[in-house]
Amino acid sequence: MRPIRTVIAALLIVGAGAVRPVAAADQVIFVVRHADRAASAPSVPTSQTPPGHPMMADDPPLSPAGQARAARLATMLASADIQRIYTSEFKRTRQTAAPLADKLKVQPVMAAALDPAPLIAQLRKGGKGNALVVGHANTIPDLLKKLGVKEDVKIGDDEYDNLFIVISRVGAPSTLIRLKY
Repeated sequence: MRPIRTVIAALLIVGAGAVRPVAAADQVIFVVRHADRAASAPSVPTSQTPPGHPMMADDPPLSPAGQARAARLATMLASADIQRIYTSEFKRTRQTAAPLADKLKVQPVMAAALDPAPLIAQLRKGGKGNALVVGHANTIPDLLKKLGVKEDVKIGDDEYDNLFIVISRVGAPSTLIRLKY
């Protein structure tokens, strides 16, 4: 139940005025690393991945623990007004997003892990509702910086439970809320 207490604490902080409430013009972007992956198995690199890139050494699916985490994420974000879901081209990100995408009837958009510029452009363009981005430990810190987050974020290789909530405001710095799920 620890994740629920963390969410409640974050909501109390927001409600207490420590963070300005989210306005209609603000954009909320939920960013997670893919859920727990299964043991590595060799696979063939995609055409967008340079040979020898460490992220393409394999493309394992989610482990049973990862599947359970993806289901928890779907339950947690089901009422978060998510209208857009973005994943990388890797199986583990698509599988992490699938339960929420199925529940919301939202078709995920694939964005190349090694070329975040088009994804950033789509996110900055905004649109109706909030967005979920499922990425990787080595791509999320740069993505958060490009979304205007000032804090340095590091994600350990064994960390699958971070939920980053980026609140982008017109004419103001982005706010980052970091939760565990």
